[in-house]
Amino acid sequence: MSQVEAIGSRRSPLWTFGLLRSELAVTFGRWRTLALLGVLAAVPVLVGIAVKIETSDGSTLGGSGGPEGGGGPAFITQITNNGLFLVFTALAATLPFFLPMAVGVVAGDAIAGEANAGTLRYLLVAPAGRTRLLLTKYATTMAFCLTATLVVAVSALTVGALLFPLGDLTTISGTRISFAEGLGRALLIALVVAASLIGIAALGLFVSTLTNSGIAAMATTVGLLITVQILDQIPQLRAIHPYFFSHYWLSFADLMREPVYWDDLVRNLGLQGLYAAVFGSAAWARFTTKDVTA
Repeated sequence: MSQVEAIGSRRSPLWTFGLLRSELAVTFGRWRTLALLGVLAAVPVLVGIAVKIETSDGSTLGGSGGPEGGGGPAFITQITNNGLFLVFTALAATLPFFLPMAVGVVAGDAIAGEANAGTLRYLLVAPAGRTRLLLTKYATTMAFCLTATLVVAVSALTVGALLFPLGDLTTISGTRISFAEGLGRALLIALVVAASLIGIAALGLFVSTLTNSGIAAMATTVGLLITVQILDQIPQLRAIHPYFFSHYWLSFADLMREPVYWDDLVRNLGLQGLYAAVFGSAAWARFTTKDVTA
């Protein structure tokens, strides 16, 4: 073991926390990250205003809603009755593309961006240790997943409270629950949505270890996201649809049923864990053997 590695192995947990805090500060201090969060916060505003304008004459919002109409339509047709449904609608609107795209940008830039900027070698000489650094980058990406999801949820809740009434709400199964319980389910749904991004985060981190170009890593990750989304819509490929990381994303709508349907929720979380294990291991194997020259 070299002297640098020996020093790295004796680093205290407080030093590791300091590295994580530094990574969080750098990631959330970038204008690009703030711009992504700003765009995500704007989506519920636009949806809320659009619904308010559409129903300003007292008419009901069009759509194929109804208690069993599915996640998106059932949520959006209920916004005028209860602003809390804007939270569910905004998450349903951003999860298929906007949220994972933002995560893909952050994850894809995690390692490749450092290499492109010429700072990766200095991080390793610090010494952070490759495994420790990789785990810190993934933890930072996961923190962004949670933050981005909560930004959407809080923005939607604020706009919903300003533009529409709040109170007891009707689940998509037709039963009534209190506003407090509905707020609790909204928080649970936000956590499930954040957890649904674990797979794309691990995939993006793996891609980031394959190149020294941050832009290439981000573009590749977003490209893979779009490709998987397209393949998941092709009926002839239905046999492999359950293995796509995005297939069960909208299963969070089952949390608004009474009783809650857990089957697809469990499948979604299990699939995300599998993707995290596979691509996280691949990222570790690649990064720990990579010849870092930048």
